[in-house]
Amino acid sequence: MRPDGLREVLMDSSRGQVTLPAEMRRHLGIEPGGAVIVQECEGKLLIKPVALIEVETYSDDQIAAWDRADVIAPK
Repeated sequence: MRPDGLREVLMDSSRGQVTLPAEMRRHLGIEPGGAVIVQECEGKLLIKPVALIEVETYSDDQIAAWDRADVIAPK
């Protein structure tokens, strides 16, 4: 890596999109379809790669079944 980091001039599309150059994505480990955080900080944009953790999702029916099974019987 260069001492001053990777630097590119990027153009904003008519839809407000900016494409990160392949070299930057590789350097930062951003995979195709990967997520990044964009944060405004004192007039600058800070872009950081994000590690996403897959979360298991459950249907309303599954949750309702667990609620029914979790009932405490009265004494």
